[in-house]
Amino acid sequence: MNEIEPEQRIYAVLAAIPSGAVVTYGQLAELAGLPRAARLVGRTLSKLPGDSTLPWHRVINASGGISLPQDSPGFERQKKRLQEEDVVVTGSRINLKKFRWQP
Repeated sequence: MNEIEPEQRIYAVLAAIPSGAVVTYGQLAELAGLPRAARLVGRTLSKLPGDSTLPWHRVINASGGISLPQDSPGFERQKKRLQEEDVVVTGSRINLKKFRWQP
């Protein structure tokens, strides 16, 4: 049996995150069967093509914040997409108790 590549496992979990919910990098890694691989998740997401339909914007850091610099276009894009899904973003923060996905 072939081992599924870590990136494919990350993509599969990413695709399953429902609209209006978020996960942390570490949580996504854990759900993909890659414990303690939050940085791998971050690197994998940073390599997604610009036209990817995967919901990369639903992944935030462990303290409930958007990781991109606040003065970057990526930050604004992520914040806007989350708000369009009715996720409340205060500054750069999301309430994990309210919006964290618990599959």
